[in-house]
Amino acid sequence: MDHAERIKRRDAIIPLLKDPDPEVRLAASTALEALEAAESLEEVFDRLKRGDRATKVAAIYALGRIGDDKVLPILYYCAGRPEEDIRCAAVKVLGELARPGALPTLLEKLQDPAVTVRALAIEAVSRYRNPSLAAKLAPFLEADDGILDAEAALALGRIGGSSLSDAIIKLLSSPFDKTRAAAATALAQLP
Repeated sequence: MDHAERIKRRDAIIPLLKDPDPEVRLAASTALEALEAAESLEEVFDRLKRGDRATKVAAIYALGRIGDDKVLPILYYCAGRPEEDIRCAAVKVLGELARPGALPTLLEKLQDPAVTVRALAIEAVSRYRNPSLAAKLAPFLEADDGILDAEAALALGRIGGSSLSDAIIKLLSSPFDKTRAAAATALAQLP
């Protein structure tokens, strides 16, 4: 299928994303994902260069579906962009790919000025399942914000930071619902 045909099909399906029936919306979403996955790397790069912000974010997710190591440099570049939504998408995709070479970029994003990027970086780092990374995530247990502390607890539960169980137990009395729930989940996951 050539690019023009893919665009024609995509444009025909997009209105169904607002269909009143949830099954139709789900089918449209799945169909669009399948069409995007069929794109070549060059087409995705082109959308990333020329598209509006929403198109660029969609292109970043398409890079993740391609999953080839050739996409990593562009994802590193996107993780450093000034636009928060672009950084968020890049960090999320890098975490899903969990390639060893991406870890330094993800660790750097733990210090991002945007809370959302930091939260996604915490989750992304946990996908490496490396207990030695617990020390990098432990300080976030004290964030007391219902976002970073919750993400850190879940991450430490996933990677096995059992030495931090006391710190996670303290989160059970957090004023934030999400943090209390995350702490309970994390304690059940710890070895």
